[in-house]
Amino acid sequence: MLLIPAIDLKDGHCVRLKQGDMNNATVFSEDPAAMARHWVEQGARRLHLVDLNGAVSGRPKNESAVKAIIDAVGGSIPVQLGGGIRDLDTIERYLDDGIAYVIIGTAAVKNPGFLHDACGVFPGQIIVGLDAREGKVATDGWSKLTGHEVIDLAKKFEGYGVEAIIYTDIGRDGMLSGINIEATLKLAQSVSVPVIASGGLSSMADIEALSAIEDEGIEGVICGRAIYSGDLDFKVAQEKADGLDGVVLTDEP
Repeated sequence: MLLIPAIDLKDGHCVRLKQGDMNNATVFSEDPAAMARHWVEQGARRLHLVDLNGAVSGRPKNESAVKAIIDAVGGSIPVQLGGGIRDLDTIERYLDDGIAYVIIGTAAVKNPGFLHDACGVFPGQIIVGLDAREGKVATDGWSKLTGHEVIDLAKKFEGYGVEAIIYTDIGRDGMLSGINIEATLKLAQSVSVPVIASGGLSSMADIEALSAIEDEGIEGVICGRAIYSGDLDFKVAQEKADGLDGVVLTDEP
């Protein structure tokens, strides 16, 4: 099970939001590049970046911070990035800078043709982000709820050739309330591309639950507030997850 530290960028700083509320941000570092180095040193095998300002405005806003992170990591591990990516030129620029995977969220829902084109032009490097509340997909930095069902869109985008799907339960994100295991499993069983869980990771119990169903197609989980608040020790958690892969835990002796 791949544990992926999140570095959410707002005004050049590393922050965490609660339920996507830009007005409810906690600044954890004013040096995102140093934070990226920290997670690599702690054993991270991939990083997850989000340009929060970009997600709201619809265009990149934290490119300097993103480049600093890429330079800090030095190509040692893959970096995936989402937030405000709405055209092929932006994708190409980020990939040229050293980003390994580009995440398309709102644009995928509003303009499926763009996602289809992106998958064709940049095969193997496009991840779709589906953010949902009670099974309905949200867009525009989670500010707008659509009538689209998560699984319906996931199946559609799978056909486009996306590399993976990041599924976020936005009602849980930043709340330390636990991953929505049931919904994540249901999605993973509905598609053949890897699913990355997100939203609400709070403890080792979440990682154990995900590891037990990893074989259903769950590739990893994005770690946010829990690893910044100290509720979860990232290094210890990743080491334990590596030993749990595919193991079903029970209370029996």
